[in-house]
Amino acid sequence: MSKLYFKYGPMGCSKSAQALMCRFNYIQKGYKVLLIKPSLDTRDNENNVTYIKSRIGLKAECITFRPDESVMELYNKHKDSDVVIVDECQFATKKQIEELRDIAEIIPVICYGLKTNFKTELFEGSKRLLELSDSITELKSICKCGHKAIINARIVNGKVVTDGAEIVIGGDETYEAMCYSCFKKQREQN
Repeated sequence: MSKLYFKYGPMGCSKSAQALMCRFNYIQKGYKVLLIKPSLDTRDNENNVTYIKSRIGLKAECITFRPDESVMELYNKHKDSDVVIVDECQFATKKQIEELRDIAEIIPVICYGLKTNFKTELFEGSKRLLELSDSITELKSICKCGHKAIINARIVNGKVVTDGAEIVIGGDETYEAMCYSCFKKQREQN
C-alpha cells in the first residue's frame, strides 16, 4: 500500500537535498518521479525553468503549482508517475494536501518542508500533513550553540522579529535555525 510521508525540519537541515537524493534513488531503480513544489517558492527559477536546488549543489527541474491549482489535476497529467515528491510543502493549501493524501492511495507521496513559521506557528500545509500523513519524520539541524534547532527565526536588521506576514518574498529578511533558548534570548533583546 502506498503512503503519504511528511519529512519536516528547520531551515538548513537538508530537506531539499534529501528530496533530490530520494528522487535520484527512485530514478536509479527505473521509477518515474513527479517532482513538484508550490509556486510561492521562486528562489530557484532560471530562464523560465523552475528547479529544486540544495545548498550542497544538487539541482533538478520541477513543476510548480499555484495556491488555486489542483494538485490532483497536475497528477492526472502525469499519471505515468510512480511516485510524487513535493518540496516546500508547507506552502501548499489544506485542499492541496488533501489531494496529495488521495494520490497517496495510488502511489507514494513524499513531502519535505518546514513545520512552523518564524512566529513558531504551524504552516497550513504542514498542519494538514501532520493530521493526514502515514509516516512523519523529523529532520534535525543544530543551532549555533550546538543544541537541536527547532525554530526558524526571521532576522531583520540583525534582530529576531516575530511579527509580519507569514510569507515574504524578496524582502530584506534572512532566516536562521535556532534552539528555543537562543531564540528566546534574542527575541528578548529586541
